[in-house]
Amino acid sequence: MSRSLIQNPILRGFHPDPSICRAGEDYYIATSTFEWFPGVRIHHSRDLVHWRLLTHALTRKSQLDMEGDLDSGGVWAPCLSYDNEIFYLIYTDVKSRQGAFKDTPNYLVTARNIEGPWSEPVYLNSSGFDPSLFHDPDGRKWLVNMRWDHRTDKNSFAGIVLQEYSAELERLIGPVFPIYKGTALGLTEGPHLYRKDGWYYLITAEGGTQYNHAVTVARSRNIEGPYETAPLHPVLTSAGNSGLELQKAGHGCLVHTHTDEWYMVHLCGRPVKEKYCNLGRETAIQRCEFTEDAWLALADGTNRPSVTVEGPDIPAHPFPAAAERDDFDARELDVRWSTLRVPADESWLSLKERQGFLRLKGRESMSSLHRQSLVALRQQAFCCSAETELEFEPEHFQQMAGLIVYYDTKDYVYLRITHDEVLGKCLGIVRSVDGVYEDSICAQAPLPPGASCRLKVLIERESAQFYYSVGNTLWDKIGPSLDIYHLSDDFPAYIRFTGTFIGMCVQDLSGTFQAADFDYFEYKEHSR
Repeated sequence: MSRSLIQNPILRGFHPDPSICRAGEDYYIATSTFEWFPGVRIHHSRDLVHWRLLTHALTRKSQLDMEGDLDSGGVWAPCLSYDNEIFYLIYTDVKSRQGAFKDTPNYLVTARNIEGPWSEPVYLNSSGFDPSLFHDPDGRKWLVNMRWDHRTDKNSFAGIVLQEYSAELERLIGPVFPIYKGTALGLTEGPHLYRKDGWYYLITAEGGTQYNHAVTVARSRNIEGPYETAPLHPVLTSAGNSGLELQKAGHGCLVHTHTDEWYMVHLCGRPVKEKYCNLGRETAIQRCEFTEDAWLALADGTNRPSVTVEGPDIPAHPFPAAAERDDFDARELDVRWSTLRVPADESWLSLKERQGFLRLKGRESMSSLHRQSLVALRQQAFCCSAETELEFEPEHFQQMAGLIVYYDTKDYVYLRITHDEVLGKCLGIVRSVDGVYEDSICAQAPLPPGASCRLKVLIERESAQFYYSVGNTLWDKIGPSLDIYHLSDDFPAYIRFTGTFIGMCVQDLSGTFQAADFDYFEYKEHSR
């Protein structure tokens, strides 16, 4: 049987911090979702080549309460594992991340079925982020996480700590063991433990999650250490190789296939312009092997991420392509959709009040960290288009609805319908660049009352052009082609962690919950 080739990234667009696990002959990857709800995306594969979005683990506010969480807070670096027919998911809900302190409560949920229902969360600790659960073959379970040190004269990334977890008591027990300080690359985080042939292998991320990112491997005969760093270090990085298509390679996680092969998933980024990665941090995979002296290495003999990788000795198992168009005929949102910080509920979002339409009731502004009425999906291709049609009758300037290209509360571009005292119902573009708001990008276009309006955006790498149509099939341009490289992790002075979303939103800043009805949403990709 000829082997399939894996094309990286395997999960395009905002899918960072991958954690992979195997259950029998099924493979699952969990990724960070930060302030987007539901929490923790889970993709499924049968061959490591083809992947489909299957489900989310955190679907209830009792599992994940992010109302008020800051931009790029929320769910960081989940760890998905499987042991004795139970799935375990560890995650952090980051409540503060700027300045000296990071408030990082860590939780555990479990499920018998990967699609749920997932349990109510068990609180574990708050000593740092990137927690990971290791199931030792001897039957014990161990939590590892990086430890955060807020003191000004200390290394903030204070190393990796280990503590036993009791499944019976549902809590951590026994002493906390510092097991690894990291290397000169610094910023040691993202720990995962494995056991093979009498060795405990510790995989960590180092160098920071930008362009010096790397995967470090260390090992020990005892789980409590001491751990020795691999002589060929780091095992994976893009640092110093600006010509590589996959940049930012790091934060690795291993899987042992049912065909006795080893692979590592890791995050990466692909710039659209200079250093700017509008798609966010994505997930790639590399083939690995263990050398004669029992060290982990990439199978191709390098430490650089490859775009094309030989797949495992498993028959190909493709999945049907996701539909490009959502006509909102279902009773619940499709799995691809996300909302900001809070779950979708009938108080502000309905697929039932008007059959075949998504009704959104206007709530707070694009700057809100609490109750935005926004539904969006990830941009997953450099060149793509999105369009929607909506009915909306604003009564004053504080009511808005339309099509938004959104990174976070400080950076977005928004084609919105509103009401002007002179023009009446009208259409225009507003945007925010690093928190600076602008609404004079183009002249407002008057719209006839009572008419539906189609809105469209065409994105070509770092540029976006908006269009609209009323009462006919022709598209009219509105505004100039806009530079959108600011919709990236890399734009502001302080690092961010998500990626660009495209979606629908409604605001009613007067508090009267004026609604808009969206007839459909269509997202098409024109290149990877």
